[in-house]
Amino acid sequence: MQEERRLAVLRAIVEDYVATEEPVGSKALVERHGLGVSSATVRNDMAALEDEGYITQPHTSAGRVPTDKGYRLFVDRLTTVKPMSAAEKRAISTFLDGAVDLDDVVQRSVRVLSQLTRQVAVVQYPTLSRSTVRHVELVALAPERLLVVLILSTGRVEQRLVELPATLDDEALAALRTRVNRAATGAVIHDAATALRGLADDPDTPDREITRSVVEALVEAMVDHRSDERVAVGGAANLARYGDSFDSAVRPLLEALEEHVVLLKLLGEATDGGTVTVRIGAEGPYEQLASTSVVATGYGPRDEAFATLGIVGPTRMDYPGTMAAVRAVARYVSRILDEG
Repeated sequence: MQEERRLAVLRAIVEDYVATEEPVGSKALVERHGLGVSSATVRNDMAALEDEGYITQPHTSAGRVPTDKGYRLFVDRLTTVKPMSAAEKRAISTFLDGAVDLDDVVQRSVRVLSQLTRQVAVVQYPTLSRSTVRHVELVALAPERLLVVLILSTGRVEQRLVELPATLDDEALAALRTRVNRAATGAVIHDAATALRGLADDPDTPDREITRSVVEALVEAMVDHRSDERVAVGGAANLARYGDSFDSAVRPLLEALEEHVVLLKLLGEATDGGTVTVRIGAEGPYEQLASTSVVATGYGPRDEAFATLGIVGPTRMDYPGTMAAVRAVARYVSRILDEG
């Protein structure tokens, strides 16, 4: 009973401090939250929470503010993630459904996530090495020139022009398309590349030199890892609203936004789309960013986490609302990739 009451007091302190940025006193808690106990009882609970390191007094005669440990307990004891409103869900769906390709999906995701949370949003481009081949298309542009199109499960599309060593008629082109798709479709990138090389090296393969040219183009597209460390960032201007209270962390965070490798480490490893991870303050990998928290989750088609998205902001954030927004955007992006 006492533990639950103290947790309710901590929850109220976190909510008030996030909303007002002012240290929270016992009188305000009793007036605003209907805790059902006296100010004296709340003061005793606050003293116990302070002794245990969940809240602290920033200066004499002030109220209390949550510590990183307090935020951690608050997040860990959330019984439910704040549900998105119908309007918010509709806004996400309408905005993301208009995307025309993978780059557009990522850029739109960053924008809607930063707008919903009023934080800095970070979206990693889907990692190529985890992708599977959805389809390979071969389009004849001239008797000795092909456009090779590689379509991956992440929604990424790679195109290569191939100059052929000989002409290829429509029937032979259709047969080559079938062989290439039989070898690669449904396989992860590494396995697809191996199978295609085997096809090119097989002495019984028809039009072997042409096949080799096509395979070389496809394998080159598959091993192109440009997107593996690419991220999109949005909402950096949101940091301005924290003013002096977040000043010590704003400069290192702004510098971090320039380094994609740093951001990827901040986001952490992609988890499945149903799990939202929260790293608070010093739990993160960088000491200079100990005033920030990261809320992130994985996204990808068919519940496979090909990449990570999330937000970075001060430890004083609306964790329930932010977690809900991150989870919702990840689900919509995953759905788009699954349908693509």
